[in-house]
Amino acid sequence: MVARKFQVLHNDSNYDLEYDTDDGFEVFQFQLFSLTFVPPDQQKIYVDEDDTLVATDSDLLAISDKLRLISIEDEPQPQPNTDQSLQSLSDEKLAKLLQEEEEALMLQQFMAHGDPQEFEHRIRPYVKQVLMYEDAVRQEAARKTVPMEELEEKALVSLAKEGNFNPSKIERDHAFLLQLLFWFKKSFSWVNAPACQDCGNTTAGQGMTAPDPSETRFGASRVELYRCTHCSQLTRFPRYNDPIKLVETRKGRCGEWANCFTHYCRSFGYESRLIVDLTDHVWTECFSHFLGRWMHLDPCEGIYDKPLLYEKGWNKKLNYVIAVAKDGTYDVTKRYTRKWHEVLSRRIMLTESSLSSILTVITKECRRGFAPQQLSMIEARDKEENQQIERSVHTEDDESLSLPGRRSGDEEWRKSRLEMGSDKDGILSTSACPVRLCIDEHVTRIYNGFRPVLRQFVEEELTKSEAVKVLGIIKGIILDICNSPFKTRRTSIDSVLKDPKWQKRLPSFDDLLEALSLKKQNTDGRVEICLAGNPVLTSLALPVVLNALDDMIYNLNKCDSYGKDSITLPLLKLNRIHSGSVIASAEELPFGIATSAFDGTWISKWEEPNGARGGWIMYKTSGNKMFELAAYEFMSANDAPERDPMDWVLEGSNDKGISWRVLDNHTSQFFEERFQRRTFLINSESFPANLFRFRFLAVRDVHSNSRLQLGSIDLYAKSM
Repeated sequence: MVARKFQVLHNDSNYDLEYDTDDGFEVFQFQLFSLTFVPPDQQKIYVDEDDTLVATDSDLLAISDKLRLISIEDEPQPQPNTDQSLQSLSDEKLAKLLQEEEEALMLQQFMAHGDPQEFEHRIRPYVKQVLMYEDAVRQEAARKTVPMEELEEKALVSLAKEGNFNPSKIERDHAFLLQLLFWFKKSFSWVNAPACQDCGNTTAGQGMTAPDPSETRFGASRVELYRCTHCSQLTRFPRYNDPIKLVETRKGRCGEWANCFTHYCRSFGYESRLIVDLTDHVWTECFSHFLGRWMHLDPCEGIYDKPLLYEKGWNKKLNYVIAVAKDGTYDVTKRYTRKWHEVLSRRIMLTESSLSSILTVITKECRRGFAPQQLSMIEARDKEENQQIERSVHTEDDESLSLPGRRSGDEEWRKSRLEMGSDKDGILSTSACPVRLCIDEHVTRIYNGFRPVLRQFVEEELTKSEAVKVLGIIKGIILDICNSPFKTRRTSIDSVLKDPKWQKRLPSFDDLLEALSLKKQNTDGRVEICLAGNPVLTSLALPVVLNALDDMIYNLNKCDSYGKDSITLPLLKLNRIHSGSVIASAEELPFGIATSAFDGTWISKWEEPNGARGGWIMYKTSGNKMFELAAYEFMSANDAPERDPMDWVLEGSNDKGISWRVLDNHTSQFFEERFQRRTFLINSESFPANLFRFRFLAVRDVHSNSRLQLGSIDLYAKSM
């Protein structure tokens, strides 16, 4: 342990910080966040004497003790021009890159040997294809297959989990697009070799055959033939191009996936492009008004806004990436590379000027007949996009972001294409986690809402089996609410109220209903449970209460003696700490983020991609309020028991992370089941803290697995 004292200047205020350098730079940034409320991902730290930027891999023993902190939000924003963006690289590196690009362009003049017309003939069929997306009949056929209300609800809940309960239309549209991507990924099937159409068994390829009229009707210019390995019958696999047929078949490879998904995007009004990678892949771009730019979406992978996925993750050697839309064709290759000089050396089909001429001709044809105002808007956007692409191509790569290799398709096929990447787990993750706010007050309110319910059980002197039966009836009512339309949720409870005991019991559920943003209502002589406010609040809370009910039923069944004395943890979860902020050593994107451990549901989890031999998660209380911990709970995640934590230490701090007190520690712990919740009481001396840190030292299997995961973490205070 090496302690140092730093003096940090921020917004005309000086902060004195004592720090154990063994904790590393990430924890140092979190302590600065505790002092200044500038999140680590927005911090820029400079040496005060010479304005040298302190890098995230800096040795804290070697740097000056006088530092200056600036939030990137407070920095003057540079004008969006190419020259300014080039400063993101060192002068030496930039000069080398520009020289290599110049040499590659000169070499291209001699190496380009392809026929420009051949290149044009490869692109033009895609223009015809994207125009089908504009057909009203095809669009309606696509929309009919989408569970729109379900996706709208999921989109609004995803925004609510970020604290946005009243999103703008732009925010709603962006969130819906992402849910459309996730739904499509689950609903469309990848075909390596089709199952036998007669007996359903596996098949083996037999080559190609000519399409029949029913297949050519929907754009199948080629048909693959497969023979069943069991019954020897032949199965045809036509490679359809018409999206109206793909909406029906819902299967294919990357061509069908991207074709159909881009059509879905257009059917919901998104400005969309089909992206054609001439090294044999296809995906989608949509214009996001929320981001103010075109966004990459790969339906095969279920990944969005990660344009370096192919070069960095798949190790693809890109050459030409062409965007095809109803209003023209665009060379967007530079968006997908940070090695433009290397890409240039592979662009030998035709010269850059020939490529530009071909795309310009096609674009002018596509825009023929456009109104002047529409043309002006498109051309302005084209100009802005070109500037964005030019700025991005010479920016530094984000080393904290781990991009996966290809996950779609048979493993042997991916290996043969050299697209597996270096990450054997195939996950998208980051080691530069932002500070995230926990939107979980509803979880605490739901847990507290069971208190009068359990008290009523004791007052009625219900047996354990009777109490379990009542909770089962409550669960049935909640499930009826879940299955009703989310904007108008309601269900009748008249059948339950026929039992006089329930009429007496019903008031004990008022707190729980309020926590779910529900209420009792008399409608035409019927008693109903219906919405009491924003339906999104109810959508956010329903999965939590269902999981809590299952957990309570499980704990009741385990009780040896059920009564007043048993209404405590783990049966009743009072004084749960909520609404804090959290940061972790790393997280998986987009579903394994740190706040997933605090959302009260079983369907989510926090995943640390490299946490098997060590990882951490830190929780800062809302408003820096001090709490004495009474207990905490861990829940195992849905799968992979080898990733369960086995050894860990829980620490608390009341001085902004300068010093830490060990509150609890465990070794050789095992979770026997998935979704198993375990309660750990704090037996150490009372210690008020507003910062809590779990240091995970090892998972169940550190030899065959690199990852750590937890379904949930709940912190309980002695009092609120």
